Amino acid sequence: MILMPFSPISHLISGSKPATRARKASTIRIFFAYLYDQKIIPDNPAIGLKTPKLGKRMPKYLSLEDSKKLLNVTYDENDENKERDYAIITLFLNCGLRLSELVGINISNIDFSENRLTVIGKGNKERTIYLNNACVNAIKDYISVRPTEGVKNDSKASNKALFLSNRKERISNRTVQYIVDRELTKAGLDTSKYSTHKLRHTAATLMYQYGNVDIRALQELLGHESIATTEIYTHVSNEQVRNAVESNPLANL
Repeated sequence: MILMPFSPISHLISGSKPATRARKASTIRIFFAYLYDQKIIPDNPAIGLKTPKLGKRMPKYLSLEDSKKLLNVTYDENDENKERDYAIITLFLNCGLRLSELVGINISNIDFSENRLTVIGKGNKERTIYLNNACVNAIKDYISVRPTEGVKNDSKASNKALFLSNRKERISNRTVQYIVDRELTKAGLDTSKYSTHKLRHTAATLMYQYGNVDIRALQELLGHESIATTEIYTHVSNEQVRNAVESNPLANL
């Protein structure tokens, strides 16, 4: 087996995006480590290979005006599921729920006396989310028309579920994604950029930018294991400050 002299990563994969270079670097290290461990090569030429530093990717999110537009188009008088779909969009935009968390909500998880909701997040961890008036009103409006007869008592505990499909069973992830895509399209928003998870980003960003929410409180609300994950929303705000300065007409003089 003839090995070519190992080239610096900048020459080996020049022109690639940092994430692509990092992935290739990892593959190269694993490959040569295996050859060395199997005694196929006398030395590991990939030792010391540096991984490109990856910048933090800013989350995509809806502006406040686009969020209002999405809510306005969702409550369509001609749609028989308008109360359900409006409640879904409202919870996403106000509470920053994950898709699985929303689908998993049972009616018993809602305490209207305290206006709070209990959800099961990642790692089967339970957390409490306090509901604002918009959420409480939207949920109550939906519950008033939610089917009660013929709801399936199946393995998904559909009879306990808050949100039901037209087949009277717990709504699925796919159906919720379809609803969100449809409403985004009606609002004139790009579904290749926005999704259910982007609505979670939107909720977090709006709370941080307009509500002066403490970063620790935001971490608790979103159910993040690490504060570092939540801090990306502070970077969004800082990026906007930077862009404001760059947009000054004197910037290029």
